[in-house]
Amino acid sequence: MAKLFVLFMVCFVPAIVSASPVTHPFLVKGSVYCDTCRCGFETEVTKYMAGAAVRIECRDIRTSQITYIQDGVTDSTGHYMIPVKSDRGDDICDAVLLRSSDPECSTPDAGRDRSRVILTGYNGMTSNHRFANAMGFLKNTPLASCPQVLQKYQEDV
Repeated sequence: MAKLFVLFMVCFVPAIVSASPVTHPFLVKGSVYCDTCRCGFETEVTKYMAGAAVRIECRDIRTSQITYIQDGVTDSTGHYMIPVKSDRGDDICDAVLLRSSDPECSTPDAGRDRSRVILTGYNGMTSNHRFANAMGFLKNTPLASCPQVLQKYQEDV
């Protein structure tokens, strides 16, 4: 009887324990900026926005119904870290701009207002940290120095 008990403990208990779902939270990291030149990308005069609201939003791949939402706010450097408590499997997840912290820079930049994030552990990635592309708002009036800044990006003809 003792041998049977030991056999059970050695073979079946580890199988039962490993079969239970283990959740490792993901940490989505990214940044939010104010496009001070309204050019659609980050430049040397770009300002990163403290206090901007960001959301992680996941949708079912078949129905497009929202299955998960988690909100966050950028820190003093314009960066955010939003924990996602569970593997989202086949869901389609995006980091999405919600609100600007600056009324002079509050128009979401179309095409830079969301960033796709893969939130599953079944894809070969070993880290639970996920990095979203930078997202931006457009400044209402471009800075006076923008023509000189953008001149640096022009090709020589």
